[in-house]
Amino acid sequence: MEAAGSSRDRVAALTRTISAYESGLAALRDGLRQAQVREASLLLQFDAQRDRVAQLLAVLGQMETTPAPLLLLHPAGPLGTVRSGMMLSEVTPALQAGVTRLQTELAELRDLRRVQDGSVATLAAGLQAAQIARTELSQAISDRTTLPRRFTEDPQALTQLLQSADTLDAFASGLVPLPEGAAPMAFDTAKGSLPLPVLGSVLLRAGEADTIGRRRPGLTLATRPQALVTAPWPGTIRYLGPLLDYGNVIILEPGNGYLLVLAGMGTLYGSVGEVVATGAALGLMGRAGAGEAEFLAAPLEVSGIRETETLYMEIRQGTEPVDPAPWFAATRD
Repeated sequence: MEAAGSSRDRVAALTRTISAYESGLAALRDGLRQAQVREASLLLQFDAQRDRVAQLLAVLGQMETTPAPLLLLHPAGPLGTVRSGMMLSEVTPALQAGVTRLQTELAELRDLRRVQDGSVATLAAGLQAAQIARTELSQAISDRTTLPRRFTEDPQALTQLLQSADTLDAFASGLVPLPEGAAPMAFDTAKGSLPLPVLGSVLLRAGEADTIGRRRPGLTLATRPQALVTAPWPGTIRYLGPLLDYGNVIILEPGNGYLLVLAGMGTLYGSVGEVVATGAALGLMGRAGAGEAEFLAAPLEVSGIRETETLYMEIRQGTEPVDPAPWFAATRD
């Protein structure tokens, strides 16, 4: 039992570690993108004002090589000299302001490039560490020997349902609900506060058409390759595996007659009947190793983080799907 507890602790610790890596790397990558945008803006300003800067530098160079008394001499005599002095007294502060602004912008440009050089190295190291943690998580999950379970699904009945169902509606409706009171917490109380199961952004809301005109009742989230998918609420795994054209699917039953469907992962964790806690690792998005080069690529070339994987998410109450957006803190109106 001690070994089983240690294994569960390691899985939980690695799950938290990967989530922290993903959040930190996303923030660092966004900061790097902002630094490169600012650098590009400064370079565009320098290019647009190249003639003015050249004139400013020429005037400053001439003033440095000309003795101060000679700057006040004027061929028109004393009156011209007085006027020249008045004009010079007005021009000098403007020249100094221009010099100060130029020095500040050049210093900012140097700082931005130094930050970018350091950030790229940190990103590369962080990506490698995160990938190691993902590998260790997969191994730790496979090493678990005892898992909390609420029931044992009839494999034959599940196979028959899988073969006969031609839609997600039909498959989900065919899952026999768990007994009342099996859920540790009332899922109804979670509405509006659930965390998203993956770090990403909303690509499609319920009822919006995708690129082929298909409309689905759930949310489609854009995320990165190999992103960690976690349970937003405690629940029992009712199904995991390929399903129709949804790819790899995991169906959780959080209780109260609800089902949570997550589809599109590359790797799935767990087994049917297993009870999972909030934040438990459910799987990883696909394309192992494919996203690292994109993640490190220049932000100006890729317009920020490349979210090339999609996770489809659906909440069902009884036999009917409900709009998931109001249930999640990040998507509620």
